[in-house]
Amino acid sequence: MTHDPADLTAADHLDAAREMVAAKQPYLAHLLDEEAAHRTADPATAVGIRASFPDPTLTRTETD
Repeated sequence: MTHDPADLTAADHLDAAREMVAAKQPYLAHLLDEEAAHRTADPATAVGIRASFPDPTLTRTETD
């Protein structure tokens, strides 16, 4: 693991996003996913990455 966040790749961020999903931290997963998409040069790939971890604040349902 690197100590400089600038050295992290899109794959590193996606791995961390998967870990956050497993830890039931969907918002952190979404943020890591956004950073992975940002670090991806291909726009089509970035769209696919963003679709993998949707913003949980837009998809959650309210309960009483």
